[in-house]
Order: sequence, then C-alpha cells, then structure tokens
Amino acid sequence: MQSNTYNIKTLEQKKMKKVGESSHPKLRKSYEQKSCNPPLMSSSEMESLTSICEAIFPPLDPPSHLDHVNDSTKTFFNFSGSQRNIPSESAEVIMTKVLPEAVILVRVVLWLLSTRIGTFLLCGSLCIGKSFPYITKFPQLPIDRREKILQNWSNIKFFSPLRLIFFFIKALCLYHVFSSVDDKCNNPTWEAIGYKPENTTTTDNNKKERPLEKGIIETLYETPSSLLQSLASKGLQVTEDPQNNLYKIKCDVVIVGSGCGGGVAAAILAGAGQKVVVLEKGNYYTSSDYSSLEGPSMEELYDRSGKIPTTDGSVTLLAGSAVGGGTAVNWSAALNTPDEVLKEWSEENGLALFGSPRYRFAMECVNQRLGVTKGCVKEGFQNQVLRKGCENLGFEADRVPRNSSESHYCGSCYCGCKSADKQGTDVTWLVDAVNMGAVIITGSEATKLLFNQNKDGRHKKKRCIGLVATSLNEKITRKFQIEAKVTISACGSLLTPPLLKSSGLRNKHIGKNFHIHPSLMVWGYFPPEGPTSEFEGKVFEGGLITSAHKVFSEQGSSSMPRALIETPALGPGACGVLIPWESGMDVKKRMLRYSRTANLFVMIRDEGSGEIRSKTRITHNLTRLDRENMTVGLRRALQIMIAAGAVEVGTYRSDGQRLECKGKTAEEIEEFLGSVFATRGPLSDRFWGNYSSAHHMGSCRMGKSEKDGAVDENGESWEAEDLFVCDGSVLPSAVGVNPMITIQSTAYCISKKLAESLKNREYIG
Repeated sequence: MQSNTYNIKTLEQKKMKKVGESSHPKLRKSYEQKSCNPPLMSSSEMESLTSICEAIFPPLDPPSHLDHVNDSTKTFFNFSGSQRNIPSESAEVIMTKVLPEAVILVRVVLWLLSTRIGTFLLCGSLCIGKSFPYITKFPQLPIDRREKILQNWSNIKFFSPLRLIFFFIKALCLYHVFSSVDDKCNNPTWEAIGYKPENTTTTDNNKKERPLEKGIIETLYETPSSLLQSLASKGLQVTEDPQNNLYKIKCDVVIVGSGCGGGVAAAILAGAGQKVVVLEKGNYYTSSDYSSLEGPSMEELYDRSGKIPTTDGSVTLLAGSAVGGGTAVNWSAALNTPDEVLKEWSEENGLALFGSPRYRFAMECVNQRLGVTKGCVKEGFQNQVLRKGCENLGFEADRVPRNSSESHYCGSCYCGCKSADKQGTDVTWLVDAVNMGAVIITGSEATKLLFNQNKDGRHKKKRCIGLVATSLNEKITRKFQIEAKVTISACGSLLTPPLLKSSGLRNKHIGKNFHIHPSLMVWGYFPPEGPTSEFEGKVFEGGLITSAHKVFSEQGSSSMPRALIETPALGPGACGVLIPWESGMDVKKRMLRYSRTANLFVMIRDEGSGEIRSKTRITHNLTRLDRENMTVGLRRALQIMIAAGAVEVGTYRSDGQRLECKGKTAEEIEEFLGSVFATRGPLSDRFWGNYSSAHHMGSCRMGKSEKDGAVDENGESWEAEDLFVCDGSVLPSAVGVNPMITIQSTAYCISKKLAESLKNREYIG
C-alpha cells in the first residue's frame, strides 16, 4: 500500500478487515462526481467566480531574480486558480456550507460581474475601454485589470460587502489551490513550495488492528437488512417498529459523542457494569486509515470540513467529527487545569468540585490513562524557533506535556496520527469501554431528546428517557429510538446547546457563556542556508506543540498569563487561507518560502464570550481587555521571531504588514512592533486573517443553582432528571490553556458520581 494513499473502506473491504490498497476509491469517486454533477451555480456565475480565482492566483512567468528556477518552479508559476476543480470546489463550499444570506450576496455579486452594467457599478473605470461597447464584463477583462479591481476591493477602508466577498473567495481559492489533490493524491504546487505530506507508516500489526472492532457498528457500511443483526450481535435489545419507522433499542446509558467527555464517560460507566451505547456522528478511522492529506482529512475528520464561522465571519472554529472527536485530530498538548482557574471556579463560582481532592485525583488518573509525558527527544522546526528566541531574550519556554511518547515526531496529527502514538480517546478510554461491553454506533446523529413528565411532585418536571437519532447513511431510513436510564450529551460546546434547545429545554444559560481561546498568528522567515540553518526541518514536520511561552503582565498583578504563545499546525491550504493577498505575484513568492516560514500563535483566555444560537448561528465578542492581551501577545511573538534570527517577520493582516530585519535598529524594530495590534475582525480597516479556535467551552456551564448555570455540579440538567452533560460546555469559563485534560477530568468526576448512583438502579421505561 502506498504510504500517502488516502484510504477508506468499502463494505467488502470492511468485511475483510482491510484498507484500500493503491489509489483511494473515494477520492476517485468524488472527482468523478464533481466532473459529472450538474453545476451548483449558473454558468454566468461560475464564469465570474472562475475569473476571480484566476486573478487571485494567476499564471505568471517566474521572476528573473529567482535562483534555481527548475521545472517545478515553472509549473508553480504557470499554475492558476482557474485550473482543475478549484472554482467548482469553491462554489460547492459557497452553496453548501455558508449561511443562506451570504450565499445570496455572493451570487448577486457574481451575477452582476457577468453583466456590463453590473461590472461598471462594482468595478468603476477599470472596466471602461476606448471602443464599443466601451464597458467590458469582468470575466473578459485582462488579468492585470481584474487583479487591480480585487486590490481595490481588498483595500476599501470601511465596511463593504465587496471587501468581505473578496476575502471569502480569496480564502476558498487559495485553500483549494494548495490542498486539493488529484486521483493520484498529488498537487502541482507542492514540489515548488517544498511540501511533502507525512509518510510515516505504522507497523504491520497496527495496520491490521482495529481496537474498537468488537464494539463498533459503522452505519456507513450497513444495509437495512444487516443493521438489525449487527445491533443484536453486540448484545443490545432491539425491536423494529415499522409503523413509526423506528429501531427501538434499550440500554442503561446512551452517550452522544465520543470525544474528551464521551470517551471518558463510556469507559467509567461501562466499567461500572452499565450497558453503554455511544452515538458518534463521524466515522471510525485507525492509524492506517489516515492519509496526512490536508484537504481530504478536513473533509472526513472535521465537522463541516473545518469551516465553521461565527455569523460575522470574525472567527473560524475547528471541531473534530470522528470516533475520538477532537482527540483524534488535536495537537497533543496535555496541560492540567491551572491552580488559579480551579480556585476561581471553586470560590467565585461556588463549585466545590474544582477545589476538591476528587478533582485532582481525576487529573492524575486522566494523565496516567493518556500516557502523558513531559519530555521531548527532538523538537520540530517551529518549536526550535520558539525556544531559541525565548532563550536569546532571557524568557522562559516551558516544555509542554503531551499524550504521546517523548519521541513523538508527527507533524500531521491534525490529520489523525499515522504513527499510532498519540493517545486519543479512540485508543484509550473507548477501548476500555468496548472491552467492557460498550457499543459505538458511528455515522449517526442525535436529533431529539425524549422526556416523560414527572407526576409525583418532584422538583424537576421532566425526566429524560433517551433520544432519537438518524443514520447519515441515506439507505437506512428508519430512525433509532434509544431508551436508557441515563442520557448524556457529550457532543461538545458547539452541538450540545442545539440538541438541548431543539428538545424543548429552556434554561437561559443553554448556549450562552461560549468561550473559545481566540488565536491569531505571526510569521518569521528562516532561510535553509546561512545562520538560520541551525533550525532543522520544515514547518510541517515534528511534534506540533512541544514548547510554550507565557506572557505575563509587567505589573505582576495576576498569576495568570495575559497570553500563551505556542506553535500551530499549518498545512499549505490553511496557509493559503491566512496569507495576505497584495497581488498574485506576491502570493506566489510568499508561498515559495512556505516550508521555512515559522509560525507562532497567540492564544488568550477570553473574558468576552458568545452564544450558540443554533448549529449555524454562532457569535463571539472580544472585550477591550481581550484585544489588549492579544496585542501584547502578538508583539511578544514577533520579538521572539526576531530574536531567533528571522530575516523577515510579519503578521497575517490584510495589508501585508511585515518587516525585513537585517540592518534594522532597535528603534525601527520597536516602531514596527508598536504598529501591531489586534483588530475586531473583518469590519476593521486592516483585517487580520480570521481569529481561529479549536477550544470550545462553557456553553452549558455548571452553576450552583439554575440561575447560575445550565447543569448542576454533577453535570445533571436543572430542568430534567437523568439528563447529563459531560463535555467542554460545562466548564464555568475559559481555562486559559489547552483544555483536553480539564474536560476529561471533569467528565471523570461526573461519570464516577453517576456510576455510584446507578449501582442498584433498574431501568424504568
């Protein structure tokens, strides 16, 4: 099997416990479908979109000053955003993954550009010629004219739909330019920019091993005739209800989600003798299934393909959607809850759990089960830069504990860990759960919670008796009605509130208090030759987060840092999304330096918060203090880059803000740093690349009463008995560090308490 082949099992391959062997069948199928499916946009709209993509990434001759112009460089400069499936893939995202009002706006602009009068209204004098018919439609303008028009749009200094549309299409175009692959899993830009997907292979035993096999039911590969047998074979009580088009399943505990919270809860409750069913919307992958290919991995392993924006477009949210949830794709950082945060939650929020020995014991158990290590045998390129810069400035760079071995050197863990070293819930807690009789049903989405009314005068009027779920396999039309003693929502801060709200719960805290650890990045270029050659490797190689630097207040007024600086995973597609666009030539020259451009991200513990109104309506607001903390962090990160020896540094601000470091005085550097500040998002004059976040917390927070939170200290809903929440949404506020250990430790405490209460309890229908 080729190491870089993207694998997915057909039904027959699943039965044989094999993975596809040469070229990836699903990729072939998807490319065939894209070539034969009817267009999602009209031909005139597609013509406008294609002409914009071509102007964003135009075919060019290599500049004369470039050294070593070889065939791959020529191919790179000749390649354009109008080639292959780039416009059609961008159109598909617009039509299927964007808010309806944004779709309408984009389509109106594209249609106007396909007309002369519309082009004149949107583009001004640049579309006017000297001969009849005098006005040229946008798609028929020369590339240099189109490029100038896009430059004008991007530089509009006030809120403008054209500005937003430009940034949106630019991000889609460049993402697909650098991440899409053909049916042989190749991309024509990669050789020139020095990128090669991770080719780590697992041992033969790991290739064959499916640790969850005896407990997994993958509805993607089931048929209506086989599903009933598969459910029964796992020890579940199943009956058919043809009249209501249902499969009725009985168990002790049903858990929605298999990530940090759901995985821990499944293991503890199954270990306590409960029959546990875990529902997971995503599919099941093992180390040998992962491809390390950015584009396909985002499609398969992330919710909404990793494209979850807030309603104002200021933040892009990332959430895992596979067995293991976020732990299958996260960056391995395994940091305990800071003491200051535990004190705040226990004293200010009145939640004794977080000040108790029970919680500290839970953290110890979680660290042990995840095999957390504190050392690192070899650091990757970006972490070398962070550590060296801190050393040269006299700052401290902490070693970051990881749920992997000390020798873990995998730069593609955000696409799933091919080395089978990272210890996500899919290879730890869920394995424990399955070994004790738990069943995991994949490709299934919970749609509604079921309740009975309490009639015996209890404080809570409702009692949760299970849920209804739908298979994402269109061939399975019957829904699952799962009846259980206890129902646990562990589908994360983004999806737990919509599930509770759509099921009729009305606590005012559901969906509120949403925290995200907003992050922004800076960059520094370190050529592979000369003084900076001491930094080994490339940007996409090595452990993702092995070092971190805390930025404290100079006044020392708080023991919590103002910002945390770490190193990101940044594939070429993601880099294309973020990179400032000044011209097609500038983008191409920047991307030629991709492999040796180090990135640091600045993360803050957000004081501001947002709201999960529905699956697609998400808000978040930064406070003035948040922006001040982010600004301090960004300036410190750039200082670190300069101190490490970067020849050029910059931000991802839309105006291409950067500084050539050679020959600059301390005063000039200070002046540049003083010009760096965190803006409010797309509405600002100088738009940063979107804030990003993979840490979602607090949207169903714990509270000492229903006036203070959506659930109590045991994770149980204030409105309904036997309904528990066991994920990051229960956290009272942002943690301030990567929250994996905090979420799992909280889930451990909730599950242990619940297991005790269920010991002698029989199922009541």
